[in-house]
Amino acid sequence: QVQLVESGGGPVQVGDSLKLSCTASERTYAMGWFRQAPGKEREFVASIAWSGATTYYADSVKGRFTISRDNAKSAVYLQMNSLRPEDTAMYYCAFRRSSYAYTEASGYEYWGQGTQVTVSS
Repeated sequence: QVQLVESGGGPVQVGDSLKLSCTASERTYAMGWFRQAPGKEREFVASIAWSGATTYYADSVKGRFTISRDNAKSAVYLQMNSLRPEDTAMYYCAFRRSSYAYTEASGYEYWGQGTQVTVSS
């Protein structure tokens, strides 16, 4: 059982930045970030291949968010800039036993508990 622990969320103002972190209990493969706002379905945010060479982003965050990883620390990060109220959600880190990044939640086997991001105007 892989344990994932997210951190870095919190309340911020419009235009602010936050960096989310996720640490895994074992070697990481492809990793992803998803988010879920109240009353909405979980949605893809970003993913990164094991090598870090391939990344994918949701259209809504392209140019504002950056996913990165540190395999030596079994960690993945999500740098979020120019935050908007619509970015308010619980953010989840996800893990899949594959080297290839993936954009569908169904492709991930393990999930963290989430970290709340609240953006107010």
